[in-house]
Amino acid sequence: MTTALEGAVFVFGAALSLAASWLLVSRLERVGQRHNLSDALIGLLAALAGDGPEITSAVTALAHHEHEIGAGVVLGSNVFNLAALLGLGAVIAGLITLRRRVIVLSGAVALAVAADCVAAVAGGLSPPWALAMALALVVPYGLVLAQRPERLAQGRGAPRLRAALARAVADEALEAKAALVPTGRTRHDLAVALGALGVVIVASSAMERAAAALGQRWSLPGILVGGVVLAGVTSIPNAVAAVYLALRRRGAAVLSTALNSNTVNAVAGLLIPGVVAGVTRAGAARYVAWWYLALTLVGLAFCALAPGLSRARGAAIIAMYTAFVTSLVFVTSLGDSVAGNVAGPLFVAALVLAVFARRARAGPAKLGGGGKAEELDELEGNGHLL
Repeated sequence: MTTALEGAVFVFGAALSLAASWLLVSRLERVGQRHNLSDALIGLLAALAGDGPEITSAVTALAHHEHEIGAGVVLGSNVFNLAALLGLGAVIAGLITLRRRVIVLSGAVALAVAADCVAAVAGGLSPPWALAMALALVVPYGLVLAQRPERLAQGRGAPRLRAALARAVADEALEAKAALVPTGRTRHDLAVALGALGVVIVASSAMERAAAALGQRWSLPGILVGGVVLAGVTSIPNAVAAVYLALRRRGAAVLSTALNSNTVNAVAGLLIPGVVAGVTRAGAARYVAWWYLALTLVGLAFCALAPGLSRARGAAIIAMYTAFVTSLVFVTSLGDSVAGNVAGPLFVAALVLAVFARRARAGPAKLGGGGKAEELDELEGNGHLL
């Protein structure tokens, strides 16, 4: 196959995969609404459907023993998601304010899964143990989101914990409901979703094969093909979602979409296939994994620090992603032992956090933008959430 033909297959496969992924998400939302699923759970299912191109590309790479490309797609797209949704979203909105309980509910699971991925890639955990630990968090999290807030609050035992979880789920559900695009439902939605899923699988597989062939032709390291090229292309819908949600001032939806997408991506695209095909321990993959953990930590800290995720903090997240891409290109040229160094991403994360934590202690910044925290407080006070 010539370079021109491989390039055409890559572009066509990417376009078809992303279009089919969008169709899959929209039809799954309809199916969820038809079956009266909670809005928070529909958002989680939408994240799974939206991650179809990344997951399929990763599994295809692993099936062809291209472990660095497979791990790179998942870990690199998670880094890109944080930059696109949190960073770009904050830059567009000016200020995204969030309730602390939303940050804790989604953030605790996302941060633990990110650390789990680092342990799996670094060799601290075997793939089966890493998957078991991730599922021990993700399954209860999904069960909580599946319940209606009022039912969750009225359950037996631990009334304070149940009340806190119910309020957090209510916050996420309110934002998720506003983020879902209302469309007419038909009895053919499930069939269309299954057809779109098939197109996503075929198109994403073709895209990955073409990208791998082009990478070999141009002597590009597999981690760059997966962690930068495929990760960026397959995550384009998340950048579009960031613009859409940020313009509508849906802070919790921005955060939950980013974190849920990353969690689903890590479990379905890295840890589950890793049990069968193994997880790469290459230094470059470890480097990307540490960046994923570092940017997750920074993003959550920025959301928690007063006054919220500001435009300056969003720009800092985007700058960190730029540093990630630049440094990855550099360290892969120096050899696997240097690429496995974790000092770089941790130092950058610590430096960025220190600068903005000092600013937060100095006093709230006067930044434009809004958020939904005040509206959620008012709704809760009027009894509209529970």
